[in-house]
Amino acid sequence: MNQTERILRHLETCGSISSLEAMQEYGIMRLASRINDLKKAGYPIRREMVTRMNRYGETVTIARYSLSGR
Repeated sequence: MNQTERILRHLETCGSISSLEAMQEYGIMRLASRINDLKKAGYPIRREMVTRMNRYGETVTIARYSLSGR
């Protein structure tokens, strides 16, 4: 199974994924590139920008991807 297939399976089973989750779970360092591959293949991907706190207590914004309509 390649990286794009792993991301698609994760989106189908878990609903969404962030770059940190992709790195920790699958060792995928370039999630945005794999998401682009899925979009090119015709999958309806939605991006939501989410605000979180990092380990230093600073506010950061991250992208969370999901399949549209789920």
